[in-house]
Amino acid sequence: MVDILQEWWQTVRHRMPQVRTLVINQDNGPENNSSRTQFMKRLVEFALTNHIEVQLAYYPPYHSKYNSIERVWATLEHHWNGSLLEDVETAVQFAKTMTWKGQHPLVKVDTNIYQTGVKLTKVAMLVVESQMERFAGLGKWFIKIASPTNA
Repeated sequence: MVDILQEWWQTVRHRMPQVRTLVINQDNGPENNSSRTQFMKRLVEFALTNHIEVQLAYYPPYHSKYNSIERVWATLEHHWNGSLLEDVETAVQFAKTMTWKGQHPLVKVDTNIYQTGVKLTKVAMLVVESQMERFAGLGKWFIKIASPTNA
């Protein structure tokens, strides 16, 4: 996810030079929750590299109705209307032709191969956590990663 975020930011940041903070709303799923050591390490690196503050705002469990991406998935499922998605190309073509709020999505297949099960040691994670701020009472639900030049 961080690779795609980096790619997106490289393509849009020139249009938004005044932006100093990215707020990312997301579910607290197993791949992107705030206890995923590799994910959090990569987000800290992204913030530092791009000199931008990143704020992660997680939706609580069972609140998908507030998560706009869930409406996008519903639109995509309705769009393909039970067609068999037998291969990646078929799925990509369906995704490219859908619209949501009058816009077509940007669709890209990531062909990178990522090793699973990569975890930081507790000591390494302490370094990552030192770059993050977890707000009292919100712990895993809201995290701020500030770039030193943006702090």
